[in-house]
Amino acid sequence: MKKIVSIVAVVMGLMMAGNSVKAQAGNKIGYISLQELIPSMSEYKKADTALNDYQTALGQQFDDMRKEYYEKDSVLNSKDSVKFTKAQLEMKRREVNELLVKLQGWQQQAQQMYQQKQQELIAPIQKKAVDAVQAVAKENGYAYVLTKEALLVSPPAEDILPLVKKKLGVK
Repeated sequence: MKKIVSIVAVVMGLMMAGNSVKAQAGNKIGYISLQELIPSMSEYKKADTALNDYQTALGQQFDDMRKEYYEKDSVLNSKDSVKFTKAQLEMKRREVNELLVKLQGWQQQAQQMYQQKQQELIAPIQKKAVDAVQAVAKENGYAYVLTKEALLVSPPAEDILPLVKKKLGVK
């Protein structure tokens, strides 16, 4: 009796393992290039234009600060500086030095401001793209969707970019 129970248990285990292998073999694998998808979205084009405008504004602000620094520095180094009292010269030098420090830190500050603006504008677009990929994967029975850029070697898979573009209404 114990042998029969053991044999039945082994046979059931093999059947379940076989079903598990069949289920895994039926899983579809897809891949997509988000680097191709996101720039093709109309929202991205608007965000990219806004980012370019923002970058131009940051550059203009830097130019204005630099111009102000050169103007104040030239006043200190001109012949007219003899007209100032010692206290006035000291205040003007302090002001010029503060402007110089501000200019030197501006590059890093502007880069941080740009990255923050970029995240603010691009994050919702990335979320929309990922949500669309997930919806297409679910609708079409894909168990796995990998990013094309991360693959060096992969099992046979399907590019789902056309399906996601269709879902998003992107041409």
